[in-house]
Amino acid sequence: MNIALIAHDAKKELLTEFCIAYCGILNHHTLCATSTTGKIVSEATGLHIQRFLAGSQGGDQQIASRIACNEIDLLIFFRDPLHPKPGEPNEAAMLRICDVHNIPVATNIATAEALIHSLNRGDLDWRDIVKNS
Repeated sequence: MNIALIAHDAKKELLTEFCIAYCGILNHHTLCATSTTGKIVSEATGLHIQRFLAGSQGGDQQIASRIACNEIDLLIFFRDPLHPKPGEPNEAAMLRICDVHNIPVATNIATAEALIHSLNRGDLDWRDIVKNS
């Protein structure tokens, strides 16, 4: 699966810890991320991560366009809900595109862990289900 990783500044450490914990699972998938997030996670885990621009420079929009083109299968986006960001309209648009294209999204650690365990069990092969319906 193609997995996109994004984290607000206050959540980058949490995402890095998540990726360290689940490196064995993530290593079997194709990963992409916004610039700084990808750099931090890659350096901490050794995972190969395709990096886009920083979120504030359009990286969120680059990932959103890949979602719209069915090139992303899962989004892990650790958001900081306590501090509004200038890029929130772009983030809302990205989440809306995930809804339109039925892309599973985790915006917090609890949901990310549920999705990663489902992924590991093979429960997220939903595209095959949709194609066969």
